[in-house]
Amino acid sequence: MPGDTCRSCLQLEEKTKNTAEVTSSLNVLHRNRATAKHLIERYFRQLTEGCGNGNCTNEFCASCCDFQPLDNNAAAAKALELFKINAKLCDPHPSKTESNLSPDKNTELDSKMSNTDLFPPKDDFSDVHYLTENTVCMILSFCEEEGDYSALIRIIGRVFSNAEALVKSFRKDEQNATDNIESLTPEDVDKHEKQSQGTSETMGAASQAALSVEPPGNEMFDPCDVTVDIGAVRRVYDKLLTISQVESALVNALVYLTPNIELDLEYLDVYETNPDYLNIFIIVMENTNLHSPEYLEVALAQFCKAMTKLPVTALSRLSKLWSTYSLPHLRRMMETFQQLITFTVISNEYDTENLVNDDETVVAATQCLKVVFYASILGGDVDREHNEEEEEDSESDELTLHELLGEERLYKKGPQVDPLEKELGVRPLDSIRPLIPFDDFVNEPLNDVVEMDKDFTFFKVNAETKFSFQSCPFILSIITKSQGLYYDNRIRMYSERRLTALYSMVQGQQPNPYLKLKVRRDHIIDDALVRLEMISMENPSDLKKQLFVEFEGEQGVDEGGVSKEFFQLVLEEIFNPDIGMFTYDDNTKLFWFNSSSLENEAQYNLIGIVLGLAIYNNCILDVHFPMVVYRKLMGKKGTYLDLSDSHPVLYQSLKGLLEYTGNVEEDMMLTFQISHTDLFGNPVFYDLKEQGDQLPVTKDNRQEFVDLYADYILNKSVERQFRAFKKGFLMVTNESPLKYLFRPEQVELLICGSRKLDFEELEKTTEYDGGYSKDTQIIKDFWETIHSFGDEQKRLFLQFTTGTDRAPVGGLGKLKMIIAKNGSDTDRLPTSHTCFNALLLPEYSSKEKLRERLLKAITYAKGFGML
Repeated sequence: MPGDTCRSCLQLEEKTKNTAEVTSSLNVLHRNRATAKHLIERYFRQLTEGCGNGNCTNEFCASCCDFQPLDNNAAAAKALELFKINAKLCDPHPSKTESNLSPDKNTELDSKMSNTDLFPPKDDFSDVHYLTENTVCMILSFCEEEGDYSALIRIIGRVFSNAEALVKSFRKDEQNATDNIESLTPEDVDKHEKQSQGTSETMGAASQAALSVEPPGNEMFDPCDVTVDIGAVRRVYDKLLTISQVESALVNALVYLTPNIELDLEYLDVYETNPDYLNIFIIVMENTNLHSPEYLEVALAQFCKAMTKLPVTALSRLSKLWSTYSLPHLRRMMETFQQLITFTVISNEYDTENLVNDDETVVAATQCLKVVFYASILGGDVDREHNEEEEEDSESDELTLHELLGEERLYKKGPQVDPLEKELGVRPLDSIRPLIPFDDFVNEPLNDVVEMDKDFTFFKVNAETKFSFQSCPFILSIITKSQGLYYDNRIRMYSERRLTALYSMVQGQQPNPYLKLKVRRDHIIDDALVRLEMISMENPSDLKKQLFVEFEGEQGVDEGGVSKEFFQLVLEEIFNPDIGMFTYDDNTKLFWFNSSSLENEAQYNLIGIVLGLAIYNNCILDVHFPMVVYRKLMGKKGTYLDLSDSHPVLYQSLKGLLEYTGNVEEDMMLTFQISHTDLFGNPVFYDLKEQGDQLPVTKDNRQEFVDLYADYILNKSVERQFRAFKKGFLMVTNESPLKYLFRPEQVELLICGSRKLDFEELEKTTEYDGGYSKDTQIIKDFWETIHSFGDEQKRLFLQFTTGTDRAPVGGLGKLKMIIAKNGSDTDRLPTSHTCFNALLLPEYSSKEKLRERLLKAITYAKGFGML
């Protein structure tokens, strides 16, 4: 736009009212490297060749009769001095032609420099081999005056399509070099003259040596210390992207550029020899229009493929750099890659033969999105410390049966650590609060087309040759990830059955393909504890078998429903406050480990196994733990921030201490000795530091006091109980991808389900059998009745029908409940098959009778009425 020029050009326009102002404005314009070089060369020619006028009186011109001849090196140094002081330049004499000068016939300035020097014609821009902010502003100003952007378009296309030119463009050191030209001292000139001796016999070489800055080599550098002037790049894009013709030039240049840089990275290892090659990706990603349709179809897709060829060290630098960006800039990058994924997915059709895993564009964009994902983590609140100690598994030199059968790759202990995660030294688990919420990285259109059975196979078996989206779990929804976990669990169950069959054949014993538990209702904890403890000691692999529960003295085949009831009864028993294993907070409605419990570790081990079995057998449990429990299960210690939901009263007290503005030592009178009550109400004292009762809490050490206090409450005081609990949990899940795929809040959702119950969604997905349909009158009455229930009655109904009062991952719409006709009008109560989520509903004669029978059934259902 005519008024949208750089500051240098605006100042020049304001000051060209008279000759003196033109002279003072030159210092601003000289910051442009191309112009500076052009002027220095003119001074050099003036000193060595002269202007051609025999009557010249310019003491700095070789045509002057008083001029003392100079050799090339001395003339080069003198030219720099003349440039610094903006000395007089002679106009070419008619007898002397200069091929690179084209005087303006319309305007003639009475000054030391002609208009041609300020704004060279289009053809002279051919010596611009890379860009700076000032170069762009000068060319843009020239084009605006001419009313023709062809020169700008030509230069943008040339530079942005050339990797070498783009690497050299918009350098921080370029700005410094051109700025320093104005402040050159005689000592600087002498230094340059000494450096120039013996190295050049031409002005071109001398001026190039004075103005160019070589890119750094492979010396040690801060990964975030890049040579690109990012602020300048953004300002240039702001100007360029308002010009439609330039937009097309950028698109075409990117299409031409990306195949070349992809080849350079894949076969020439250019990044290893020149780390500044990363500048290309930094500059291109600052284009705020990358998500537009012009780029999406070809240019951005090719660029993402090239970016995936960067070595992991380069991707790590990129992620660290982007983590320093403001939220709007980082979010724009995230949305750019998400837009490409979505655009590609909805533009194609995928099936079991044509997998989205084979779409190079989607795969490349997902891998690029991973760089932004880790940048979001690094840029937010991160806790790289406070990690739970991992228990080392004892390795055996003996071959396992899985290895003998050639299945060791499928049943390896877990996925390898992501290379980028390892290079950055940060895990999603370490994130307290990312810059961009985790949910924003989930791409729903992609989740709709991923074939998780195939993706699981790639993840577990063909990781080296096939891409699996489970290697980038941040892009998958919890529903999709739970499907992957389901496949992993089912295949492992199938494997254990095969192994059992093989052992049985060898040993001549009756095969036992299931984890069978036979328990008595009135001794359910003792029976379950004894049986599971024996299994965990004798053959822990049996815990990987499908669970099969039988209540002694009761008929019923466990196809899922009996197991659900078993879990529920065990939890009710073990979380009974009278037992004393856990404490219960009436305000938060949450349980916490009782540090004073008299129960042995086997009891805690049992509850850990139960949680693991629930995940493994796809059952939802009515468990009420604070989030810190799941964080600790995943490998993080509890910290002060975790007290906010586990011990809210203590959290507020400690927060008040940290924010107190008065005299902490005198007013609070706290020491590093704390006290709490045991199971019997007796006070227990504990020193957070040695001789803690003698160490007062002051303003300077209060943060240490808070951290030690939280560490004691959440970690040290319950270390024995939690270690046993976690050991039981890992007995079932240690070989599962659970820890790799899910974050702590998602593990809670897997175990406990969601308390958000949307019965409208349940109605939409319910199926009917035995003569019922959604238009049958009793079905209409049934749903009107259900929707009229209160929250507690709805939970009772869900418990009666499915065995749990929670919604599974994905909501009630994922239940696929069945309502089947169970005879005509009768006084019998409705019944259910919880393992099939099936409700057997007689065709009652009235809506009132339906409501009365249904309420009675769901209120008195425990122990019977559930099959």
